Amino acid sequence: MFSDEEIGVFIDELDEKIQVMNDGFLALERDGENPQIIQEIFRAAHTVKGSSAIMGYEQMSKLTHEMENLFDRIRQGEVRISPEMIDVLFEGLDTLKALRDQVTGAGMQEGAVDPSIFTRLQGFIHAKGGNDNALPGTQTVIPPAAPTAKPTSGTTAGSLSGDQPPLPQIVLDLMELEIIAEAVQMGQNVYRIGIRIDSGCQMKSVRAFLIFQRLEECGEVIQCAPPAEMIQDGKYDAGFEVLIIARDDRDYIKNFLMTIAEVTEVTIEPVVAPSGAKPEEDPTGTAKPMPQPVVLPTSGSWSQPEVSKDKTQVSPAPATERKSVKTVRIDVQKLDSLMNLVGELVIERTRLDRFANIMGVRLESDEMIDTMNEISNHLGQVTSDLQDEIMKARMLPISQVFNRFPRMVRDLAHKLDKEINLVIEGRDTELDRNVIEVISDPLIHMIRNAIDHGIEPREERLAAGKPEAGTLLLRAFHHENHIVIRVQDDGRGLNINEIKAKAIENGLVKADVAHRLSDQEIINFSFMPGFSTAAEVSDLSGRGVGLDVVKTQIEQVNGSVEIESTPGQGTSCTIKLPLTLAIIKALMVALGDHVYAFPLGHVVETVQISREEIQLVKHSEVVVVRGMVLPLVRLSKIFDQPASDAEKIYVVIVGTSENQVGVIVDHLIGEQEIVIKSLGVHLGRIAGISGATILGDGRVSLIVDVRALVFESASKRAKGRAG
Repeated sequence: MFSDEEIGVFIDELDEKIQVMNDGFLALERDGENPQIIQEIFRAAHTVKGSSAIMGYEQMSKLTHEMENLFDRIRQGEVRISPEMIDVLFEGLDTLKALRDQVTGAGMQEGAVDPSIFTRLQGFIHAKGGNDNALPGTQTVIPPAAPTAKPTSGTTAGSLSGDQPPLPQIVLDLMELEIIAEAVQMGQNVYRIGIRIDSGCQMKSVRAFLIFQRLEECGEVIQCAPPAEMIQDGKYDAGFEVLIIARDDRDYIKNFLMTIAEVTEVTIEPVVAPSGAKPEEDPTGTAKPMPQPVVLPTSGSWSQPEVSKDKTQVSPAPATERKSVKTVRIDVQKLDSLMNLVGELVIERTRLDRFANIMGVRLESDEMIDTMNEISNHLGQVTSDLQDEIMKARMLPISQVFNRFPRMVRDLAHKLDKEINLVIEGRDTELDRNVIEVISDPLIHMIRNAIDHGIEPREERLAAGKPEAGTLLLRAFHHENHIVIRVQDDGRGLNINEIKAKAIENGLVKADVAHRLSDQEIINFSFMPGFSTAAEVSDLSGRGVGLDVVKTQIEQVNGSVEIESTPGQGTSCTIKLPLTLAIIKALMVALGDHVYAFPLGHVVETVQISREEIQLVKHSEVVVVRGMVLPLVRLSKIFDQPASDAEKIYVVIVGTSENQVGVIVDHLIGEQEIVIKSLGVHLGRIAGISGATILGDGRVSLIVDVRALVFESASKRAKGRAG
């Protein structure tokens, strides 16, 4: 049995290889046959086949073995890629994902694989065509050459030590030779690594699995001897050799491998590439035959048997100083606990600052007070740095979400018979892990809407003078203390009149009032619960579950969503999200003896007005700020507190550019970094409150639910217009 840690390593690698295959299939379908992509898919399938076999997942190993065989024939030019093949490959990838879920306990039961997928893959493998269907620029791999003769130095070829049994010799095919030559040309390190295993090792296959897992962390394994299948089955004697394009230096790799139990010796030699690794062309444009496969002897240099007696001078690979990347896997629960501890430290730092200020006022100048202030300032700096590092550790690239959409767009486009170009920007933009877990479903809904409702069929686009293929842009970028995600299409845009008619039909607004509303106000009806303009129910839309679900899910993580649309030109959906959910900046205000917090991301500005400036419009208080009529809400009414009778009134303006509301408070305290604390399952969700925080003096401050205030104010205005 394998440990949870070993299974976790396997799943991590499996997810990575599934993504490689998914991206590769999409690229082959979009751009046609590409030898480099074909080779990447072949390696990915080969890796999964071997590791799943070691772990005992037979169906997964069998499936990837068929994929590997198919791409082996493709890379040798014996089979051509077709649309039908791509469809079957995607079905195979879906099956592989289902088998992956089976391993984690989240998917189907054992034996639930459709056996026809194996038959259909084998059908392409055994299809006729031979070299007549060879890919442009590819060559058929020549069988491995015989081993070279033993060197005169007394060390057996392929051995790492003269007094030990020799290790098997590495033989490369032409594709691998080109890869190595390109890697050396780019300044990358290529190493030949010999690994010897204790002769008494009882679980040689498991030991090999662990070794290859570590090698994959250090770089890309190109070839091994004996073949990977034999190594993975434990069918090797003293050890084995691998050829690797490495990210790390020799000493680090050696020490890294030597930490594995029962590994007795690791020897690493640099490899240099021969000149003329690629086929030359004669004056007629015909490619000359490639040389025989390359055998790696002990010295680390190259020999090419039966090609020429002339010796080729080889330049050493340029020396490059590489910084090794060291990573460690950690449970996300530990990161959450660390963030909670940092939050407590932030609270104590705030209390210490307050205590130091109070003591400073009472004692004025004192050496002890100066020392305390110095300690407080240093602790504040260390706490801020620690907080930043923990937050960075919680961050994940948004590519983890974005990478699943190319396949989804491809499938939906095929189903609707539309041609769609998906453009993705900002894959490396990082976002808090908890936020990433929430935004996947809203983005899926927006993308499906854009494909189903937004982008027109080919005939309609051509009639409108647009390109036959629609464009869907998915972009992520930083803006101040937020992450902005935009889903934009160049389709027909929203039908304002249709939305207006549906709003009138649903009783959201009266007909005589609807014509006075702006286009943006009409678009906002799309966020109302159950609002849908779809004429009929389908598996893509029209089920009464619309943008209200998107809005609700995004607001759960303190985000906001806006829609802009131009008829005939397209629609843009913009999601604005906080970088993290744990610690935020807030505007602290006072209401009587109580302190309340407004998340700074929702605060537009603060103003001071007099009582005379407040006016009544249909029994609701408003104030005019720079020519704009702003509805007012008294925080004292929301929390049932006595109202202040001061002449000067402070107003916190919150919301978005379209919907803003002014909140009347007693005093403004200032900005402060706060730690968000949940109200817990016992209190649940309370109107007007989104959470709480602990102040420096130990008091609890409630965090105002700004979204609820803005939404309630907008609803009252809409009802007023309807009435």
